[in-house]
Amino acid sequence: MLELEKGFESVNKTFRIPVNIVEQLDRLAGEYNTSMNKIVVQCLQYALDNLNTSDDKSADSK
Repeated sequence: MLELEKGFESVNKTFRIPVNIVEQLDRLAGEYNTSMNKIVVQCLQYALDNLNTSDDKSADSK
């Protein structure tokens, strides 16, 4: 289940995001009755926490 964090220090940045992803994020924000910004932050944190940082890059080149 998606758990949303409360307030945090932030900065403003601009990103170009594909329309289909924005639509999915907007739908999630509506389902959880929260802002799209909070959904994006949560998704980015999850991705960073679960990023495969192994030095074995050979699989990427196949």
